Amino acid sequence: MASALAAKGTELYARNLKFVEEEIKIHEHLRPQLATPNEMRLDLRTMRLRDYGRPRGIPTLVDAPYAGHTAVIADYHRGQSLIETLLAGGIDHVALTDWKSATDDMKDLEIDNYLAELVVAIDDLGGRVNLVGLCQGGWLAAMAAARFPDKVNSLVLAGSPIDTDAGDGPIKRMVQASPLSFYDELVALGGGLMRGRFMLQGWKNMHPEQHYMQDHVDLYEHIDDPAYIAKEETFNSWYENPIDLPGRWYLQVIKQLFKENRLAKGSFAGLGRTLNLRSIRCPAYLLAGAADDITTPEQVLDAANYLGTPKNSIVQKTVPGGHIGLFMGARTLRDHWPEIARWIASQ
Repeated sequence: MASALAAKGTELYARNLKFVEEEIKIHEHLRPQLATPNEMRLDLRTMRLRDYGRPRGIPTLVDAPYAGHTAVIADYHRGQSLIETLLAGGIDHVALTDWKSATDDMKDLEIDNYLAELVVAIDDLGGRVNLVGLCQGGWLAAMAAARFPDKVNSLVLAGSPIDTDAGDGPIKRMVQASPLSFYDELVALGGGLMRGRFMLQGWKNMHPEQHYMQDHVDLYEHIDDPAYIAKEETFNSWYENPIDLPGRWYLQVIKQLFKENRLAKGSFAGLGRTLNLRSIRCPAYLLAGAADDITTPEQVLDAANYLGTPKNSIVQKTVPGGHIGLFMGARTLRDHWPEIARWIASQ
């Protein structure tokens, strides 16, 4: 019995040690990597423009979110990548905005700086693109399309908060309830930057039972399952490594877009001109997640009420799942994005 207990104790010790080592690896050592081979086409101050496929026809530019995580959200894993899905869906040439983490010398950059470099990317791709905006990348894409309508051949807005007054999601409630001074203090704590780790903590606190307990229980229970561990490492190399945002940019977003809803109301000034979404007349595809608690479906789909695109050239679709799943979920990539790729190609 003593021998059996000793053996069991040794086995338990080894299991616990393996679990601790994996926790440290996930939270300290892993770094996100784009899944699909690409070439760096441009290296700008705010982003690296990644090139996929072969130049042919009108390029499709995917504007990844600049909201605290890297562009890996669009090129997550082999067999589970939005970029890969678009390339397989009949689009020959895809480019991706790989936004950089803000450094101390970038703390005073504004929305205009990011909008200008998105336009530089479009011009470098030939001056006219099919533009796919993911989450925050959607409202920046909509700004570019409103400011320079001739540069955008078609527009996809996926999980993009265009009408921030719509719906009743937790992000909207939090932004409306918290005074601007709260966000000023967060930026001050970050030395003039909105630190990614602050935002990551906020997202985790939206579902604390999942992130602070269940995730660790699941990892412990599957510590001897190589397939599960590989999946966890891939996801957490992205999720647990947030990027920093310029403080001035962040405060503009909170005040002008989320508190005052200026883009939808037609009072936001971009690159020296007040932007009117009615200026956008290209075909548009609006994609929302039914269970999205970051960007509620109404915030995306209500864009149809503001665009100048004829109603018969606007597709509105709500699919199962939440926010992240819209861009990197296996089911959505398999069941819905191939249709969007065909729609883009048909334009």
